[in-house]
Amino acid sequence: MLACGWSKFSKTELLIRRKTVMEASVLTMSSLPPSHATILIMGGGPAGSYAASALQREGHEVVLLESAHFPRYHVGESLLPSMRNYLRFIGLEDEFADYGFLTKPGASFKLVHGIPDTWTDFTRMGPGYGTWNVIRSEMDHLFLRHAEKQGVRAFQGTRVESIEFEGDPASSRPIAANWANKDGDTGKITFDWLIDATGRAGIMSTKYLKTREMRESLRNVAVWGYWKGVKRYAEGTKKANSGWFEALTDETGWSWTIPLHDGTTSIGFVMHQTASNAKKSTKPTLTDHYLDQLQFVPGVRELIGEEGSMISDSIKSAADYSYSATRYSGDHFRIVGDAANFVDPFFSSGVHIAITGGLSAALTVCASIKGQVSEAIAQEWHDSKVGIAHTRFLFVVLGAYQQMHLQMHPILSDINAKNFDEAFKMFRPVIYGLADSSKGLTDSKVQDMMDTFQNYFDPYVDEEHVMAVRRRYGTEVIRLESPVLGREKIMSLVKDDNDGERVLKKIDAARVFTDDIEVTRMGHHPLLGYVANIEKGQLGLRKFVELSAAQEM
Repeated sequence: MLACGWSKFSKTELLIRRKTVMEASVLTMSSLPPSHATILIMGGGPAGSYAASALQREGHEVVLLESAHFPRYHVGESLLPSMRNYLRFIGLEDEFADYGFLTKPGASFKLVHGIPDTWTDFTRMGPGYGTWNVIRSEMDHLFLRHAEKQGVRAFQGTRVESIEFEGDPASSRPIAANWANKDGDTGKITFDWLIDATGRAGIMSTKYLKTREMRESLRNVAVWGYWKGVKRYAEGTKKANSGWFEALTDETGWSWTIPLHDGTTSIGFVMHQTASNAKKSTKPTLTDHYLDQLQFVPGVRELIGEEGSMISDSIKSAADYSYSATRYSGDHFRIVGDAANFVDPFFSSGVHIAITGGLSAALTVCASIKGQVSEAIAQEWHDSKVGIAHTRFLFVVLGAYQQMHLQMHPILSDINAKNFDEAFKMFRPVIYGLADSSKGLTDSKVQDMMDTFQNYFDPYVDEEHVMAVRRRYGTEVIRLESPVLGREKIMSLVKDDNDGERVLKKIDAARVFTDDIEVTRMGHHPLLGYVANIEKGQLGLRKFVELSAAQEM
C-alpha cells in the first residue's frame, strides 16, 4: 500500500522518483574539507543537518563533517507531530511529504494488560499535524542532502579525531578540529563556531568536558528486528498505520511495532539492562532471546498472525541508556541531539529533541553573531531550551513507566536539578494551578510530575468521553490550544464528575506539548527574558515584551 503523498504517481514513476531522491547528490567544490569554516558542524544526522540548513539559509558559511557515508542504517523510525512544522521552516516539507514515507495519524499504547489500550490522536489539532513512520537511513539522507542544497559543504566518510582549544577544554574556546577520512587523508580545519552533533559518541561531552551523567533508572537495552507480512494496527480505520506500543506481561519492559513504507515492520523490545542480562543468560543466541519476548506481548503476536515472518539476520541490539549533561554549550560551541542527551526510546522523542536542539543552536549562534545578546546569554538560552525539552519528555516517559510498573519510585539523583526547576516553572500551572510558587526539587514534586503525565496515557478516556465533556462544560476546556486549567480549577469545575475529571486531566497533560508542536512557539514563551525570532533571514533572539490582551487582538 502506497502512502497517500505518492498517490498521484504511477508505480513506475514512484520508483524513478524515489531512486532519484536517494541517489542524487550535490557535489562539493573539493573532495577534502577546507582549512577554515565560519561554522563547523560535526555529524550529519537530523540535529546536525537541521542546524546546518538553518544556518546556511541565514547566509553563514557552514562546513559539515560526517564520519559515515549516507544512507546509513539507524534505528528510530517513529516521529512526533512537530515534524511537519520544523520541516516547513527549513524548506523541506514538500519533498519530505512527497517522498513516500508511511503517514501516521497517532500512536496506540497498551501499558496495562486487562484494561483498554489508549490512542493518541496526532491530528486532533488539524490534518497538518499527522506525521510519519520512516526508514531512518532514507530520512537522514534527505536531511543531509537538503543541507547540501542550501549550500552547506558536507564531507561524508570524514571523522573528527580530536579538537584543539585555546586553553583548558573545560573552560576555553574550541578553535580547530583534526580529521581523517576513509581514503586515508588527514587534515585540520579551524573554525569560528562549533556545533557537536556526533550522536551518542558526544565528543565534547564525553572526551573533553566530562559532563555526561547516566540515568540509572533508565539504563535500558533494546533488541529489535524486521518482519514481513505483519498486519497493520487498526487497518481500515482513522487509526491505521499508528505505532503499537505494548507493555510486556512479565512487567520487565515494553515493545514497539512500527509499520514502514517498504512493507516491513519494525518490532522491538526495551527493558532495563538487569532484566535483559538475566533473560539473555538462559538463551544461546540474541535471536533466541528476541523471539522469547513474543510470549509476553499478545497484541504483537496478534498483529504478526499467521502471515508474519521475521526477516533473517535482521536482529540487532543496542544500549539505549538514558543520559543528560550539566551543560550543552560553551564559548562559541553548542551541543545538540544525542551528543547532548537522550531520554528513552519510549514516546519517540529522539528526532524531535534533536531538531529542537539543532534549531536552538542555530538561533543562539545567530543571536550571538548579531550582538542581539551576549555569548553568555546565548549559551544559557540554549542550555535551558535543550534541557527543558529533555526534561519534558523525561517525565512523560517516567509517567508511562510508572503505569507499566517499571518505575515505581523516582530516583532524584537521576534528575538534573537545574533542568528540572526550569521545566517545573512551565509545568507548575498544570500540577498545582497558578497560585503555587514553591521552588526547588523535592520528592513530592517529582512524584507529582510523574502522576500528572501518567494521565496522558489514561486508557479510560476516549473520543466519546471527550465529546461528552465538551457538551457539559463547553469547547474551550477541551481545546489543546487553550491555557492549562490546573488541578484546582479542574476539581472546582467538575466537582463529583469522575469522567470529566479524567478527561480534563488528560487534556491538561497533553497541553504541555503544544510548545513542541509548532516551531514558531519558540517565539511565544520567554527564556531568560528572550524569545526566539523564527523567521528566515531574521533568525535569532529578541527581548520579550509582554503584550496586553488588547494589543494581541
